[in-house]
Amino acid sequence: MAQKITIRLAGKDYILSADSPESERRIRLAAEAVNSRLASYMAAFPGRNENDLMPFVALNECIARLSVEEGKKALEDEAAKLLEDTLSYLDSKK
Repeated sequence: MAQKITIRLAGKDYILSADSPESERRIRLAAEAVNSRLASYMAAFPGRNENDLMPFVALNECIARLSVEEGKKALEDEAAKLLEDTLSYLDSKK
């Protein structure tokens, strides 16, 4: 059963559902990351409000996620190639 949790994003509280302790942990870590990035943007761009900067926070987080996905894909491709090479080598020794 989902548990209701409250997180704070950009100074505003939001009630969300977490299906498990791991899900709750991820949500809280994500909220911390968003708030941290927002704080750094607010320091870098004084006079801008949170609503002006949140799209840049979202964009930056998406860029980071895409970079991780691309790196993961490259590692998966490399692992598949190594497996193929290993199996080919083992077959040649039979």
